[in-house]
Amino acid sequence: MSKLLKSTATMSPGAGESSSMAAKKKKKRSHKRKREEELERLDSLPWSSTIPIGEDDEGETFSTLFAGSDELDGGFLSLEEIDEADYNLADFPVDESVKGKKGLKSKKQAHDNNDGDEEEAVDEITEDKVGEEEGKGEGVVESPKKKEKKYKNKKKKERRKRVKEADKVQDSPAAVSCDEENKAEELDGEEEEIPPDFSAWSLMRLHPLLMKSIYHLGFKEPTKIQKACFTVAAFQGKDVIGAAETGSGKTLAFGLPILQRLLDEREKVGKLFALKGEEAQKYSADGYLRALIITPTRELALQVTEHLKNAAKNLGVRVVPIVGGMSSAKQERLLKGKPEIVVGTPGRLWELMSAGEKHLVELQCLSFFVLDEADRMVEGGHFRELQSIIDMLPVTDKPSEGKTQSSDTVSDAPKKKRQTFVFSATIALSSDFRKKLKRGSSKSKQSSSGEVNSIEVLSERAGMRDSVAIVDLTTAAILAPKIEESFIRCEEEDKDAYLYYLLSVHGQGRTIVFCTSVAALRHICALLKILGVDVCKLNADMKQQARLKAMDRFRSSENGVLVATDVVARGIDIKNVRTIIHYQLPHSAEVYVHRSGRTARAFADGCSIALIAPNDTSKFYTLCKSFSKESVKIFPLDSSLMPDVKKRLSLARQIDQIERKGSRERVDRTWLEKHAELMELELDEDESEEEKVDNVRQRKATSAQLKKLKEELSSLLSRPMQPKKFSDRYFAGRGMSPLLQNQLAELTNQKQQQQVASGGDKKRRKLVVVSQNCIEPLQALRDGSKEVMSMKGQSADRRRDIATLRKKKKEEKIGRRDQRRDQKKKRKLMAS
Repeated sequence: MSKLLKSTATMSPGAGESSSMAAKKKKKRSHKRKREEELERLDSLPWSSTIPIGEDDEGETFSTLFAGSDELDGGFLSLEEIDEADYNLADFPVDESVKGKKGLKSKKQAHDNNDGDEEEAVDEITEDKVGEEEGKGEGVVESPKKKEKKYKNKKKKERRKRVKEADKVQDSPAAVSCDEENKAEELDGEEEEIPPDFSAWSLMRLHPLLMKSIYHLGFKEPTKIQKACFTVAAFQGKDVIGAAETGSGKTLAFGLPILQRLLDEREKVGKLFALKGEEAQKYSADGYLRALIITPTRELALQVTEHLKNAAKNLGVRVVPIVGGMSSAKQERLLKGKPEIVVGTPGRLWELMSAGEKHLVELQCLSFFVLDEADRMVEGGHFRELQSIIDMLPVTDKPSEGKTQSSDTVSDAPKKKRQTFVFSATIALSSDFRKKLKRGSSKSKQSSSGEVNSIEVLSERAGMRDSVAIVDLTTAAILAPKIEESFIRCEEEDKDAYLYYLLSVHGQGRTIVFCTSVAALRHICALLKILGVDVCKLNADMKQQARLKAMDRFRSSENGVLVATDVVARGIDIKNVRTIIHYQLPHSAEVYVHRSGRTARAFADGCSIALIAPNDTSKFYTLCKSFSKESVKIFPLDSSLMPDVKKRLSLARQIDQIERKGSRERVDRTWLEKHAELMELELDEDESEEEKVDNVRQRKATSAQLKKLKEELSSLLSRPMQPKKFSDRYFAGRGMSPLLQNQLAELTNQKQQQQVASGGDKKRRKLVVVSQNCIEPLQALRDGSKEVMSMKGQSADRRRDIATLRKKKKEEKIGRRDQRRDQKKKRKLMAS
């Protein structure tokens, strides 16, 4: 009996082990059965792809993508989101061993991780499903068991490979630290959420990556032009003609649709690659130019490039500027990197295109052609190269006459549907612009010379379709609503005095002075430098490096002064430009709008002041009439300061005249010596000893005079400008600002304390002026008199001015004729 008990006791552990093994096998079978049921359920779910199938607005279908077509036009539809609750992805079964190897902390983290088993399983299931659908299309049907077996074998191989790789690098401290950093980055990415302040961007259905870029840029809400253009361009695929006031964000209005489409196409190609493998490469347009943006000036091209680079940061989209004045070899090296977006000026672009630059010539994949500040492009045939560039564009669905396709050599690249964007701030100035660009009525007759001489012809030559979307947000005034316009009546020779008055008395904030001629610009800069005003100058004749340095200097100075021609009038965005001064009126209303638009940008405020001479009255009236202005403010001036201003300016003009004369003599002498040396000739000295002595004396006298004038001017500049009736004997004389009075009071208290501390010296001390208070022109205009000039009765005055001018010209003509007659009579008398 004891032996029997002993034997049963020894056998009981084995029986327990067999029962536990049976329980484990049963549990494993039930787990496997549940997994198979889950896989079958996922196979039966209706998976939807973000690749649009069906017809677009023009009746073209996208179903050819799955039938082996060579076209991938890109998406204008929103991205679809997969809800994990609908597909039960959060509860998808995962192998515990693999989960432990990968170090997943929770089911949510496993689902969010891009390398997790759940997403890989889902990807494999979708691939198997697509393979089944393709097999059905080819007449081959795989059984579910075979698919399941193939799937299990593939997953086992992948798991073994991952486990081996994890074992190799597990003991490495660098790998551990790297893994911790990656986990921290993932956690940071999970915690980063878009605040509710940016909800206006979310309503536009931006791509998530693009949404993050907007969040980092700090743009809380889109502008009106951005809202209106994004919908029709990104989702409807239409060509766009946009017009909005200056500073309204037109760069991102065409930049965001470009980036949105590039990101959408990238995702679609990735999905096709998952479905078809390497066969999907024929739909990809990587390595080809996707967007070509043309601007009229170099500074604007560089600015657009900077804005697009900031928006495309961390998106993997490259933006390159191609402008003149810089090394063409360096720009060719940049183009070898095959950027998706190129921003350039017509001259340098055509130079590289005519030289056969491959990236700029192969335009079959070009999806966007953008003309920024388009009205400047067609000003009197200003850019002839633009016409040649437009002729290089591939033929659209409705080619214009005489246009040939230039990209026939690119046969392996997918052809893309091209959108054309035309933007400016002054398109609405053309009264019949809307009528000519409506559907079916945009066929305008080309000029006999074949030149692009209007927006209508430019749009037609660029291949703009009839279903163009016209987004015109300009008002009757066209200028930004917060610009305060004013003018100063003065004689032509007094413009310099009033300009110096504005810069010295109201020189707070950045100021841009516009001229129409380079000669006037050089004259202003010379005088202002003599008067001690630190100015930056910029014109088209300067080298590009000098232009960039001038812009950098102006941006770095809070109270900087930039004297420029109209090359700066277009699209340049400089923060805190408070005042625009029109030293010379522009030749057209469009340029006046662009000049004034350098201030009051992004819904800020600013001031525009025009210096109007008698000859400019008629032109100024025409400008005001084109903007439907009934009255214009007169800028308030303190006439008591003008004598001091004119005295300083008179000294500066004398100094400038002497320096110019000496400079011309030195240049002429250097020129003769240089060319005589090149020709190996000796210059004859015709001057006698007396003439040499006289010349030396004259130079010494001129140098002494120049020195005396500079000392006198320096003495005047060392103290602030004072009104004519200002008295130094009193604290608060006329013209003293409250700030200056407080400073003088504090200075007096300090002097008295010093006298007491030094032993009671009661000698009379002179007062020292500490500073002069500068009032911003906008504040002076608001606080000054409300004097305005009405434009209603200006037509009669204008007619009288014109009649007076004609009468004066006629009298001068008669006088010259009488003078010629008298000279002929005298010559005849002398001959006889």
